[in-house]
Amino acid sequence: MASETLEVTLHGSIEAIGRDDWDACACPEAGDGGRPDDPFTTYRFLAALEESRSVGEGTGWMPRLLTVRAGGQVVAVAPSYLKSHSQGEYIFDFAWANALENAGGRYYPKLQLAVPFTPATGRRFLTRPGWEETGRAALVEGAVRIASDNGLSSVHATFCTAEEAEAGKAMGLLHRVSQQFHWENRGYAGFDDFLAALSSRKRKNIRKERAEAQGFGGEINSYTGDRLRPEHWDAFWRFYQDTGSRKWGSPYLTRPFFDLIQRDMRDDVLLVLAERDGEPVAGALNFIGRKTLFGRYWGCTEHHPFLHFELCYYQAIDYAIAHGLRVEAGAQGEHKLARGYLPVETHSLHWIADPGFRRAVADYLEAEAQAVDNEIEVLTAYGPFRRDEREEAE
Repeated sequence: MASETLEVTLHGSIEAIGRDDWDACACPEAGDGGRPDDPFTTYRFLAALEESRSVGEGTGWMPRLLTVRAGGQVVAVAPSYLKSHSQGEYIFDFAWANALENAGGRYYPKLQLAVPFTPATGRRFLTRPGWEETGRAALVEGAVRIASDNGLSSVHATFCTAEEAEAGKAMGLLHRVSQQFHWENRGYAGFDDFLAALSSRKRKNIRKERAEAQGFGGEINSYTGDRLRPEHWDAFWRFYQDTGSRKWGSPYLTRPFFDLIQRDMRDDVLLVLAERDGEPVAGALNFIGRKTLFGRYWGCTEHHPFLHFELCYYQAIDYAIAHGLRVEAGAQGEHKLARGYLPVETHSLHWIADPGFRRAVADYLEAEAQAVDNEIEVLTAYGPFRRDEREEAE
């Protein structure tokens, strides 16, 4: 393979690459008919972003997807976007942009290897089996060359895997460590089994929260596959707009995106709704991977105590236990700690064109990594699990 002539190409749409070639690299494990490990890097998800115009002209996320070909065959791909801002990434580099521009430089546009609006860990350098090292190296080298040849300030691969982070460091990229809260399934037989692993006080608090949330005056229902109906997405769109307007100013995703998810990915979605007399008043959207349940969005039209925790965290744990999954609950949120979600490292890789700015960022990342490591150690020590459970997990 190393002797093959490799061709790196930039594409303005995923359609130009094609479903078969993309998914052969993005989710070869799904060839057995099962779920992909990562639903967000599949052709279906990324094509839905483009077709719904959630990315593209006017969004600041211009598709510039990468392929590597060997002997005419696509052997590696990467979800890559030309960015004119830093919104919707969840690995924050606003301070980097301000620093460079205050010094007279230009930070935007930059090249972002990521899944838009999706802070979930997954491979960013997607290869056919057997092409892992060669294809990944070609993607990294190609992205850097494209950025350098076009005068871009930087390349960023965010929420990559730990393995990719180590490989990227060996290739000279800067490594950034961040933090999220994930729930790990230790083979629990049921929710009560999970509660038994917690300290007495945390166990009582969660039971109290669940009882109060479930007493909101209606019922909580979960929908996936053919149980999902268009009217469910009408309700969730209202929730999403409310959350988006409060957090981001305007929602990232367009209404047609959810129709495309209904059409192409409803088997990979878990939508949890709180309903009163058949009318949804709150909801949480999850995507289902082969090993992980990914919590994505929440919203409501009525406020009820602890309903957010019930729909987003406890219902997710219920589903994960029943289906042998772990849970990634998205970005930020130390309130997740008390509910059984522990801090874990997340990773990203960065190439900076300007040598002086690169050195400054490298110094910053070294100090930041130590701070993140210390914070994870402290938060884990104050976690909700009994001491013997924490020692066993370590």
